[in-house]
Amino acid sequence: MAQPPAFVPPLSTLPDFDPRSVPVLGIDAHLPAVPAQHQTPEALRRRFLQPPVWAPEVSSEKRFSSREPAHASVLVPIVLREQPMMLLTERTVHLSTHSGQVAFPGGRADPEDASPADTALREAEEEVGLERRHVEVLGTLPVYRTGSSFIITPVVGLVQPDCILQPNPYEVARIFEVPLAFLLNPAHHQRHAVEWEGVRREWFSMPYHDGSTIHFIWGATAGMLRNFYRFMVA
Repeated sequence: MAQPPAFVPPLSTLPDFDPRSVPVLGIDAHLPAVPAQHQTPEALRRRFLQPPVWAPEVSSEKRFSSREPAHASVLVPIVLREQPMMLLTERTVHLSTHSGQVAFPGGRADPEDASPADTALREAEEEVGLERRHVEVLGTLPVYRTGSSFIITPVVGLVQPDCILQPNPYEVARIFEVPLAFLLNPAHHQRHAVEWEGVRREWFSMPYHDGSTIHFIWGATAGMLRNFYRFMVA
């Protein structure tokens, strides 16, 4: 079998590529959802204080960038409403990486950052105006390596619901929330694959319909959410 190239073109360079149009290969409705009682603030705190033995399901993508890997962090922000909600952003279309995609607040680490959590909190404040005093950091998930050569540390935090957000219009087109229960139910996890130039790419998607808009969560964001599910259900 021929070996794939060290670097492969990004899916975005596929002619007329639209991840929404790629057929669904399967839905993991046979897997158990995370029970509601395990999604409370107290249960989440306990989970990170006493983590289970587990392994991430998705840890890296096929690289399509030849540049040096860069460390980054994202905040996985759980807003403490009556029903816990996950805060997500839609990136503006002019950005050089992952433009127009659904993402967590986050970005590249700066030399001055004290830790991955410090990077995530700084970037969240810069992108969506989330002040760190409103965030209780619970812990981190395993790093996720993107095809664009970012080594991302997901930092999970609880967010006070009375925080006031102000998105940076250069980076963030919109902010929205998705019920945590929706994301931690694998009946909403769809599998996709495309083969192009001899390389097979596989990914998850978690489309969420909020009544007026379908938010298509896929790629790295969906991969990290899938790992969060595995962490919670282990």
